[in-house]
Amino acid sequence: MKELWLEIEPAASPQEKENLLSTAHENADVVLEGTQASTRSGKLEIVFLADLSEKKISQIKNENRKTAVKINITGKEEENRAAKAAEMGVDYIIISTFDWRVIPLENLIAKAHGGKSKLIAEVATAQEAKVVLEALELGTDGVLLKTLNLNELTKTVKLVKGQTPKVALTIAKVLSIQTIGTGARVCVDTVDLMVPGEGMLVGCQSAGFFLVEAEVNENPYVQSRPFRVNAGPASHYTLTSIQNTRYLSELKAGDEVLIINREGKVRITNVGRSKIEFRPLILIEAQADDTKIKTILQNAETIRLVTPKASKPVTELNVNDEVLVHLAAKGGRHFGVSVPEETVIER
Repeated sequence: MKELWLEIEPAASPQEKENLLSTAHENADVVLEGTQASTRSGKLEIVFLADLSEKKISQIKNENRKTAVKINITGKEEENRAAKAAEMGVDYIIISTFDWRVIPLENLIAKAHGGKSKLIAEVATAQEAKVVLEALELGTDGVLLKTLNLNELTKTVKLVKGQTPKVALTIAKVLSIQTIGTGARVCVDTVDLMVPGEGMLVGCQSAGFFLVEAEVNENPYVQSRPFRVNAGPASHYTLTSIQNTRYLSELKAGDEVLIINREGKVRITNVGRSKIEFRPLILIEAQADDTKIKTILQNAETIRLVTPKASKPVTELNVNDEVLVHLAAKGGRHFGVSVPEETVIER
C-alpha cells in the first residue's frame, strides 16, 4: 500500500490547518509539522538526519525510533546521497527533484526498490503525485504532499488510497416540523446509482446540511429511482466538494456533486440532469450540539432523511427524532468558498 504524507506549512492559517487536518487524520499515514510527525494513532518517533552515519542510524533504530532524510535532488551528488541512504537502511528517504525530472526519480526507484528504505517523493499537486507513483512502473513508496489547498489533498487521497475522504456527520434532534407553501424544488438525477443510506448533503444554511437519502426505497406509489436525490428548493446549498458549496439552482448536466453515506464516506459523481418543478414543501429544524440548522424539502412520502440506523420519510418525521447532519465551519461563503473570518447571520 502506498503511503500518503501531508506537510502542514508554517504559512497555513488556523482555518486552513484545521481543514487540512480534519481530512488528513482520516486518510493520511503521516502528518508533518516541522520535524514533528504524527499518525492516526498518535506521535511518530522519527529523527531527521542531517548527516548519514551508520552508528547514528543504528543507535536510533535500537531506541525503536524511525530514521528519515530529506534530499533535494539537483544533480548526481544528491542522487548518490539518496542511494547511499537506501544502502544504509534509512527508513524514509524524502526527495524532491528540480522541475520533476523523471530520470533521477527512476534511478532512485530502481536502487531503492526491494530494500529496507521507503522512498517518499515530495509533491505539490495530485498531478505530480500521479507522475511519481507511476514512474518506472513501480513508482515511489509514497508521496509527501505540501499544499494549503484542501482540493489537492482530496484528489491526492483518492489517487493514493483509492478512495475519497470522509466528511464528519453528527446526530441532530428534530426541533420542529412545519408545512409551508409551494416552491421550486430541485431533483438531482445523477449518472450513478445509490444504495440505502446514501444521498446528498442539503441545507438552507451554509452552517449545516441534512443528509437527504436518494430515492432508493420501493413504496406503493412509485418505483425506486436510485439515481435521484429529491434535494430541496432551488435556493438551497449542497456540497460539490469537501469544502465548497453550490446552490441547487446552479446544477446542470455534467457538474460534479458528492454522494455521502451514513458513515460519512464520500464519492464523486456527475449530474445527469437537474429537474426543477413546483411542489408543496416542508420546513424542518434540528439541533446538533449548540447549533440549530434548517432545511426545506418536498412534502412527500418518497423524500427521506438518513438516520443513524435507517432513514425516515419526512411525512413521518416527529419532534425529537434523530437525523444525520454535517456541521460546516463557522463563517460565511463567497461564491461557495468558505470564508471563516466573515460574520454571517443565517435564519
